[in-house]
Amino acid sequence: MKAFLLAGLTLLPALAAVSAADARPLTIDDVTMLSRVGTPVVSRDGHWLVWAQRETDLEKNRGRFDLWRLDLTRRGAAPEPLAAEADVNETDPQIVGDTVYFSSDKGGGDGAVWAVPVTGGTPRKLTGFAGGFGGFKVSPDATRLLVWADRRPGAPSLAPAMEKKAADAGSGRTYDQLFVRHWDSWADGTRSQLFVLPLGADGAPGDGVAITGALVGDTPSKPFGGGEEVAWSPDSRTVYFALREAGRIEATSTNLDIFAVPADGSAAPVNLTAANRATDTLPTVSPDGRSLAWLAMARPGFEADRQVLMIRDLASGQVRALTQGWDRSVASIAWAPDGRSLYVTADDVQQVPLFRVDARNGRVSRLTGEGHVGGVAVSAKGVVVSMDSLTAPADFYRVTAPERLERLTSVNAQRLAGVDMPTVTRFSFTGANNDTVWGYAVRPAGITTPVPIAFMVHGGPQGSSNNSWSYRWNPAVFAGAGYGLVAVDFHGSTGYGQAFTDAISNNWGGWPLEDLQKGLAAATAKFDWLQADNACALGASYGGYMMNWIEGRWPDRFKCIVQHDGVFDARAMAYETEELWFDEWEHGGKTYYEDPAAFEKWNPVNYVANWKTPQLVITGEKDFRIPYTQGLAAFTALQRRDVPSELLVFPDENHWVLKPKNSRQWYRTVLGWLDRWTKMGAPAGQAPR
Repeated sequence: MKAFLLAGLTLLPALAAVSAADARPLTIDDVTMLSRVGTPVVSRDGHWLVWAQRETDLEKNRGRFDLWRLDLTRRGAAPEPLAAEADVNETDPQIVGDTVYFSSDKGGGDGAVWAVPVTGGTPRKLTGFAGGFGGFKVSPDATRLLVWADRRPGAPSLAPAMEKKAADAGSGRTYDQLFVRHWDSWADGTRSQLFVLPLGADGAPGDGVAITGALVGDTPSKPFGGGEEVAWSPDSRTVYFALREAGRIEATSTNLDIFAVPADGSAAPVNLTAANRATDTLPTVSPDGRSLAWLAMARPGFEADRQVLMIRDLASGQVRALTQGWDRSVASIAWAPDGRSLYVTADDVQQVPLFRVDARNGRVSRLTGEGHVGGVAVSAKGVVVSMDSLTAPADFYRVTAPERLERLTSVNAQRLAGVDMPTVTRFSFTGANNDTVWGYAVRPAGITTPVPIAFMVHGGPQGSSNNSWSYRWNPAVFAGAGYGLVAVDFHGSTGYGQAFTDAISNNWGGWPLEDLQKGLAAATAKFDWLQADNACALGASYGGYMMNWIEGRWPDRFKCIVQHDGVFDARAMAYETEELWFDEWEHGGKTYYEDPAAFEKWNPVNYVANWKTPQLVITGEKDFRIPYTQGLAAFTALQRRDVPSELLVFPDENHWVLKPKNSRQWYRTVLGWLDRWTKMGAPAGQAPR
């Protein structure tokens, strides 16, 4: 076994050193008030680091963002505010030359693009168009502003369409194809499209011109796409973007393509990846403008296929699969300034390191050790990353050599001073199919006697319980509440090669459950500080599905269960969810009516007669991925079976719980549920008498 000891990701020694009497555990009240750093942005010359930083406004139940900067040329320099007006959100910083461009909602309304010298000064507003926007990118020569915004398909500019509504019009919406809703929003007839405005001394006035032509789809993609899916050429003449064309196939297609279009809109976009019917995304142009890098999957209809780093010679059209021989799925791309290599991130056995890939031969070199690299910024002076771990929220570091980091910030040192973080230890065991399976155990600080177990199952299902900080499911908070948290990367998890990831498809309740059973047994045999017979299981999304599956297929192991946004009835899920490609791929690639047996094989509803473990059900009314009706159905089953149960419904949350007060309520309800059943001495699967 090897402890998760990430050099440089602990608190500064002077602030971390506290006496045992003064030490205290981490709580959700601590976590909700932490500052959260955004993606690092570094000036081309490597002089300045700029980022957006989120602070919590608990009274208003939301986050608020400011811009910060750090002088990278001065050792020991302290971060300082760059744009930080009270009650104003400044986000999405970009540095071109000596100017920082950013989004701001100052003055209310739909927001605008602003600019401020990187050395400081008075920000000035650049845009005045109406109707709102999703994001922007300034051209490398600072003469054009690329904006993406939701508008009616075919809109010639950013000017909002003038629509008249009949005096007797009702509130109903009419649809004739999917999507009718996506993630947490109902379709309203608009699409995210690209527009270009001239940028000069007087800002970027006017409404710009559309450049996506007759294409109908969202760019960036929804619901999670952003600026990483849009790129300028170095000469500022061409825009590259990812888009999945809409139509009747949209809800069943993962076919994003990379398009190229003149920045002045003088020609229609050209599809550069039409030959691939699976996902192509993250277009990234080399510094010399000669090559285009992007990520490509191979299998249509599969959202968790391996993402291979591709390179296209823009002059000849020749394409190379640069990382085809590397059995990891690339997650992000950044070119080195000399164009000879690229920096990428990828899941790798419960870590998310930074790697360098040789642009000529695809040779991969690992640059960081343990922990999670969340953002990468490259300049002439090197690489800056944001990094976090299970016991440390994100800060910025400079990569000085392979697996050597120089810490640049400690934004939460004061808030976490005196907090005694838990210890995280990895372990492995032989799981299903005789494969090696990894997990970790989180030991509360200062314990002297064995503690109850919180057995956490990750979502995805193609995800990982990796060495990263979380604001939604934070293992350190459970440890702070007195629980030994155990997590297992069952078959289907990422970071172990594509075959291991593929093993969960059409096998949801098979090998993953076997891994979980063997993993919990391995942990309790290895760690004598765990109360082997006093455990609760909890999980969300696929993890929530597994909670419902455990209720019927492993009903005698746990004192209680917490199920968040989990699938209860696979038949209903097949017709209620929005991204149909996911559910159909995971059950063999067919619809429910074509192959009902595939869906029913692992359907929790078929085993409700075995349910007896007390369960807390949590759902959000704005969750359209696994609709809240699945949670209501599970709660109904529990109530009709007379199983002790509670239902927590968030009317203003989607598949995730994001608002600060809701997060606190979630944790207090969940931890209260675990306390109720682990501290009353009831046999597993039974309520106390």
